[in-house]
Amino acid sequence: MKNVFLKLPRKQKQLIAASVDFFSIPLIFLLALALHFDKVNDAVASHFKWIALAAALISIPIFVRLGLYRAVIRYIDQIIISAVVVSVTIATALLGVVAALTMPGELTMAPFLIYWVMTILYVLASRFSARGFFHQRKQTDIIRVAIYGAGEAGSHLANAIKPGKEYHPVCFIDDDPQRVNTTIGGIRVFSSSQLERLARTKNISAILLAMPSISAHRQREILDRLARLSLKIMITPPISQLVDGHSRVEDVRQIEIEDILSREVVSPNASLLSVCIKGKSVMVSGAGGSIGSELCRQIVALKPTRLLLLDISEFALYTIEQELRETIVSNDQEIELIACIGSVLDTDKCTRLLASFAVDTVYHAAAYKHVPLVEHNPVEGIQNNTFGTLSFARAAMAAKVKCFVLISTDKAVRPTNVMGATKRVAELVLQAFARQNSQTRFSMVRFGNVLGSSGSVVPLFRKQIAAGGPVTLTHPDITRYFMTIPEAAQLVLQAGAMGKGGDVFVLDMGAPVRIADLAVRMVRLSGQEVRTKETPAGTIEITYTGLRPGEKLYEELLIGTNVSGTEHPLIMRAEEAEIEWRFLEQMLAQLNDCCVRGDQTQIRSLLAKIVSGYRPLSPIVDHEWCAQSGEVAAPAAVQVAPLTAPVNAWIREQVH
Repeated sequence: MKNVFLKLPRKQKQLIAASVDFFSIPLIFLLALALHFDKVNDAVASHFKWIALAAALISIPIFVRLGLYRAVIRYIDQIIISAVVVSVTIATALLGVVAALTMPGELTMAPFLIYWVMTILYVLASRFSARGFFHQRKQTDIIRVAIYGAGEAGSHLANAIKPGKEYHPVCFIDDDPQRVNTTIGGIRVFSSSQLERLARTKNISAILLAMPSISAHRQREILDRLARLSLKIMITPPISQLVDGHSRVEDVRQIEIEDILSREVVSPNASLLSVCIKGKSVMVSGAGGSIGSELCRQIVALKPTRLLLLDISEFALYTIEQELRETIVSNDQEIELIACIGSVLDTDKCTRLLASFAVDTVYHAAAYKHVPLVEHNPVEGIQNNTFGTLSFARAAMAAKVKCFVLISTDKAVRPTNVMGATKRVAELVLQAFARQNSQTRFSMVRFGNVLGSSGSVVPLFRKQIAAGGPVTLTHPDITRYFMTIPEAAQLVLQAGAMGKGGDVFVLDMGAPVRIADLAVRMVRLSGQEVRTKETPAGTIEITYTGLRPGEKLYEELLIGTNVSGTEHPLIMRAEEAEIEWRFLEQMLAQLNDCCVRGDQTQIRSLLAKIVSGYRPLSPIVDHEWCAQSGEVAAPAAVQVAPLTAPVNAWIREQVH
């Protein structure tokens, strides 16, 4: 019967509800008369039957008008109480007027007051009883949850999820002793110290964190404590999103590692954000990538007159272009958006684009950044990361671009892989160009891993956990710096505005994170346990595969120790060794020649000459090189074509 009713069209359900009210309301009026007169005989009932019928004829249209039949019975909450009181009050008042006009002096106010109270009780009781009946679910289908936070957000969350089919709130958890042992909406509040016991006795499967206004530090403390329980943890949206209306309190989501690693928000410097963007023509290379796309989102919010998107990937470019166009239209902005398919290696095309659209600021995010892939394809990495930057920087100078910002990486510091070495050479190119009398102001921003970017371990771990494991790590002691993509992009925009020419900006990444600890946290936050000798019943196994080609155990952000603060507390300015362009140009020409010939040993030797501290840890693993030689070649120190004596002397003095 229940399923048959739920499958009926909406109009039929409303008609049934109205019909039940139509027959019930006259009976309620007669019952009110009986309570007033102590009894109602057939004569009294016959005498007042038209008033009883009028009660239904008056009430039903008012109920319809005020939306009592629009509410979905299964999902009603306390909000309906006020609507019912208002509706019944209006209907009762009109009924009293009708009775006074048609039967003057026969009824006092008393029966109408009794009728008013009884009708309110009937309407509410019928609705909530129906909700309880239609909302019954098999206990096996329900996820029993504890709501951490018994404040306003927690109360709203409980009311929002009660009618749903997925979660059943069994208790509140709160650290405020004033709330402990109270009851909110029929749900008891317990102390957080009782959570482990409650998880067992009440069969709790998940915890919903409903404290959107707490600080990131406090949230991390709570999550660290909850992670030990191996329960699935979910979180409500931030309070800012709730206030802006972008999210609802019931829009809970699974806890992500970003919530664990996030730091206290440092308010951006508005003047730094907008100085290179607002009212200007801006270009982002690699616009479809993880960093490039976030830069574009934040740039659009800062109201440039024009934004050029440059990417070699058609799909990535199309995706970000469509997203930005929707944003521009929805915000009623007047921003010219231009999507360009192309490579930063095409100097002529880039020059034409930059000049034709009078680009003021360039953010160069295009790069190959996946360490093992670049290690297996070093020539492509060098061409894109090093010579792509060289080509794009030349185009910027030719087009008289005012500001050019390179997105660099912590892997450029004492690199052990080709990717890091190519990014350090790109830095050296911009440093050298900055010393020339160019109208373009070059600077670079160096930071570590960003959560959720292509190649990041976090999406990989999440996928492996969802598949039941194993979670694969390269080494138990490997550590990395992490930062969220939005924070990194915001800091890049601010750092670029502070550039004077040749600046190497380093972002404060916080404390490095041990990847093994990161994996364990992610497993536990998913509600599972890592399988070890101590916990053989664990569901997810962690396995170690060994360091990949070019991979370091830890990363660094500074080559030297000469670093100073800036206007922003999370941005530092580093003074790094440079190579004059007249010498660097000769070495780049030789490097390009080696790439054309595919001579991997000479490529490594030249990279070691150019990049101070480059010490490859793995043998050469270039696919083509290995196929030709039949085996993996060792990183032998092979001499390249000799550099001129002045170059060698200068390198020894300035670099080594």
